[in-house]
Amino acid sequence: MAGLVPPPPTAAPDTPKQNERVDYLNLPCPIPYDEISREAYMSLKPELFEGMRIDFTKGLNQKFSLSHSVTMGPTEVPSQSTETIKIPTAQYEFGANFLDPKLMLVGRVLTDGRLNARVKCDLTENLSLKANSQLTNEPHMSHGMASFDYKGKDFRSQFQLGNGALFGANYIQSVTPNLSVGGEVFWAGQHRKSGIGYAARYNTDKMVATGQVASTGVVAMSYVQKVSDKVSLASDFMYNYLSRDVTASFGYDYILRQCRLRGKIDSNGVAAAFLEERLNMGLNFILSAEIDHRKKDYKFGFGLTVGE
Repeated sequence: MAGLVPPPPTAAPDTPKQNERVDYLNLPCPIPYDEISREAYMSLKPELFEGMRIDFTKGLNQKFSLSHSVTMGPTEVPSQSTETIKIPTAQYEFGANFLDPKLMLVGRVLTDGRLNARVKCDLTENLSLKANSQLTNEPHMSHGMASFDYKGKDFRSQFQLGNGALFGANYIQSVTPNLSVGGEVFWAGQHRKSGIGYAARYNTDKMVATGQVASTGVVAMSYVQKVSDKVSLASDFMYNYLSRDVTASFGYDYILRQCRLRGKIDSNGVAAAFLEERLNMGLNFILSAEIDHRKKDYKFGFGLTVGE
């Protein structure tokens, strides 16, 4: 009909945005090889203890502090029977700490004669030195180890050496923004043993998945799901294809305003929980519990952490 204006053409729907191309020359630096499963480790392996523990730390200045720790509780002793044998023990530990942006020195001495020391020094912006040692009165129980860590733009490498003619090296490389892979080798000259291993890690803002396999027979996998900013769920699977031992565990990590609660249960019938409650500034209350249903072994501990 005359005078009829045709409708304007409809706009074409927006085409989906193409995926951005990955810049393989600017990949992120991965985490260290020996910390590849640290998220699962934090959730599934809290520092459980039995009895009573009090830790006190006093800062003398911005870099130097002293620490005191007292523990009282039963200690398991080796036994040929199936029953767990425990004896009451008490121990005091004195420590000194020096913390600097490029240097960390930590020393501990215990009443049973053990002396522990740790050193971390940044030699350059990319190269750091780590060392730890333990001296004890027991024969063949003292040991020491040092490592050189190099941090590249999208990779990390480490060389280790220790007493007993122990040598090791590992390397991990980012291959995509979310995926990193690596490998390790070691040689224990005192025991005439060597090994090689491989690992992979895939992480996003919501999850972390890792896998490791080694010639020593160990196959390990872990998965951590971040449900929210305060809740994380974790699981791991350990298998040794030489001894045919299998262990699987599931755990949680719940961070509240004044406390942090972690717990786990594994395929061996062991259930554990660890609570850290902040009572006041510089004062934390700790509860630890572990139940081994198979061995009928029950452990409970409580403690206080005082200081900065």
